[in-house]
Amino acid sequence: MATQISNPKFHLDEKIPSTMRAVVYRGIDDMRLEIVPVPRIGPGELLIKIATCGICGTDLKKIHKGSHSAPRIFGHEIAGVVAEVGAGVTSFAVGNRVMSFHHVPCGACYYCRKQTPAQCPLYKQTGVTAGFEPSGGGFAEYIRVMDFVVANRGVVRIPAGVPFEQAAFVEPVNTVLKGVKLLNLAPDETVLVIGQGPIGLMHAALAARTGAKVLTSDLFRERHAIAARFGLTNPIHADKEDVVKRVFAETEGRGADAVILAVGGNALIRTAMEAVRPGGKVMLFAQTQHGEATFDPAAVCVDEKTLLGSYSSSFAILDEVTGVVFGGYRNSFDLTQLISHRFPLEDAVAAIEIASNPQPDSMKIMMEPVPGAGAE
Repeated sequence: MATQISNPKFHLDEKIPSTMRAVVYRGIDDMRLEIVPVPRIGPGELLIKIATCGICGTDLKKIHKGSHSAPRIFGHEIAGVVAEVGAGVTSFAVGNRVMSFHHVPCGACYYCRKQTPAQCPLYKQTGVTAGFEPSGGGFAEYIRVMDFVVANRGVVRIPAGVPFEQAAFVEPVNTVLKGVKLLNLAPDETVLVIGQGPIGLMHAALAARTGAKVLTSDLFRERHAIAARFGLTNPIHADKEDVVKRVFAETEGRGADAVILAVGGNALIRTAMEAVRPGGKVMLFAQTQHGEATFDPAAVCVDEKTLLGSYSSSFAILDEVTGVVFGGYRNSFDLTQLISHRFPLEDAVAAIEIASNPQPDSMKIMMEPVPGAGAE
């Protein structure tokens, strides 16, 4: 399934160059390959040479909706090698293989104490950049990781034997596991996951680890075939089946105990609310753009259905996440199986086009400044 690319040796330059290639956002749907300065680092910071960077749905929304000012360099599902270490950094050295988060919580403010770290004022600051306004920067050859990210566990070493591509999933897996944990699933419960793109599939696979029965819904049969590799064997073919009826048939007419909406269509909120049982939970995961949606308010009040959201990552579960991702590479959680396309920076427009218009054979799209480096 994955595009095969030769795998040259990924190495650090003897001397860090002064300029680099980067895919720069210049306005709505306007992405350009440009030559920009390699970012300079200060005390407490790291310079990382990028091996691979996943294209996230939030990147695409920013590109297509114009929610962020230009110019910027997006990309935050990052893995690479430390190329330079700022003064005072003792926990990392040049040559370390690492992944980096672009947000970190302070761990001490009101929101952190209330277990909502994504609302922390520090977390709302982006601490990784390839230039311009900090925006992740993974669609470039080098990134600067700021001191507050380095100091707050935002950079994680990659164990030997785990490829960069697997490590790049640490950030998205963190966001997914955070959401799954909010549902407090039990082994006697049934979960419906709507959408089996990479994020939905990870939700389903992690939900299944709780012992709950997991139903997966998607329009593409090819995605159900990939889900089956992760032990997900209760597919609902949304192109031909009535999702709600199938859920009721699988739950003795009750409805699902929980529904995870892992695709961005607001119209599906009503479907999710109809598929969940009285007293059940519907979690919105992909609704990151402001707008309006309709659902029956009596379903929340009279039927006691809970509508909740989960956004971004939680550092309280970081050790568990890295255990799942790094430990899963050689067993049932090899996430590189989700990668359908790998593109060099020069083909960024084509990469974004495919990621923006999912097809039966498209799943996770990766950008690699050095083709093949992600597999190392």
